[in-house]
Amino acid sequence: MEKKTGLFVIIGPLIGIAVLLFAGWWFWWREPPFPKGLIQANGRIEGDHYTVAGKWPGRIAELLAREGDSVEQGRILLKLDDNQTIAKVNQAKAAVNAVMAQREAARSSLAVFKKNIPLKIAVAKAGLLHATAVLASYRNTEKQTRKDAERFQELLKRQTVEKHRSEQADLSWDVARAEHAAAQAAVTQAEKTLAQAELGWDEINAREDELAALSAQLTQAEASLAEAQSVSDDLVIRAPADGMITTRIVDSGEMVAAGSPLFDIVNLDRLYLKVYVPGNEIGKLRLGSPALVYSDAFPDRPFAATVRYIASQAEFTPKEVQTADERVKLVYAVKLYLDANPEHRLTPGLPADAVIRWQEDAPWAKPRW
Repeated sequence: MEKKTGLFVIIGPLIGIAVLLFAGWWFWWREPPFPKGLIQANGRIEGDHYTVAGKWPGRIAELLAREGDSVEQGRILLKLDDNQTIAKVNQAKAAVNAVMAQREAARSSLAVFKKNIPLKIAVAKAGLLHATAVLASYRNTEKQTRKDAERFQELLKRQTVEKHRSEQADLSWDVARAEHAAAQAAVTQAEKTLAQAELGWDEINAREDELAALSAQLTQAEASLAEAQSVSDDLVIRAPADGMITTRIVDSGEMVAAGSPLFDIVNLDRLYLKVYVPGNEIGKLRLGSPALVYSDAFPDRPFAATVRYIASQAEFTPKEVQTADERVKLVYAVKLYLDANPEHRLTPGLPADAVIRWQEDAPWAKPRW
């Protein structure tokens, strides 16, 4: 009996101390349970990638960007050798200038021709009218002198008029006939002149066709110039978007093939944390659910994020997840896009933890592992 009493005396205080320690741990050291309505996940920060490639093969003449450079959209990253292309551009420019000069000369000539043709036709018509009037006058004169000559011949036969008077009448008739023939020839020539002047309209049509052909040649030459200039412009490789160069695949002086990748650019304003959520919790998430991302570099500064992608098919947990119980689970990939990346502090490749809230009234808490 005394032994039992002594044992109780020894064990009793120990039990009391244990109870006090447990109570102290429970109230002061024990971490409260993780709030309901939150899901923990971890992963690595990634970003939207842009692969930079060229349309044409060539040798790299200038390399103007390297890994880690922050670039803006349109910044020149490298230049390919363009000596041959520049020669083609200059040749195409010369062809355009030559055809343009020919077209301007043809246009000016056509304008002058169009201006002169109506004047020539008007002069030719006036000449024809004058010649016709003269012809009519000489025709009447020729008729009158012929009658006078015939009358004087009759009178000469009757010997009622002197011979020289009849000869003068015949001479006047000859002169009138010659003048009439000359007037007729003048009318014929005036008609030919008018016909030739009116043929100028056909010449105008021919010149207009020539001008249209030169315009078509100019369009073709300008298209060739635009094609050569486009090839020349494509030999200058520019950044397709703002971001940071994460990978540079080529170096100065190398030969590159058409379409081969040259750089890899990540948009630092479109970063996301790719995490994996177990299948028994994936049903709680919705697109647009808020989240907080904690990185090792900034453990006390969470970054707001939003669920923008939820995989439709499950997969085995990636090897990056180190806990044994999670490696055997089927999980779903989820992308948490950062609402902002101030001063571009976060970069691709950084490990980070996330807390996703699927109940609106759930209090935020830091991730616990």
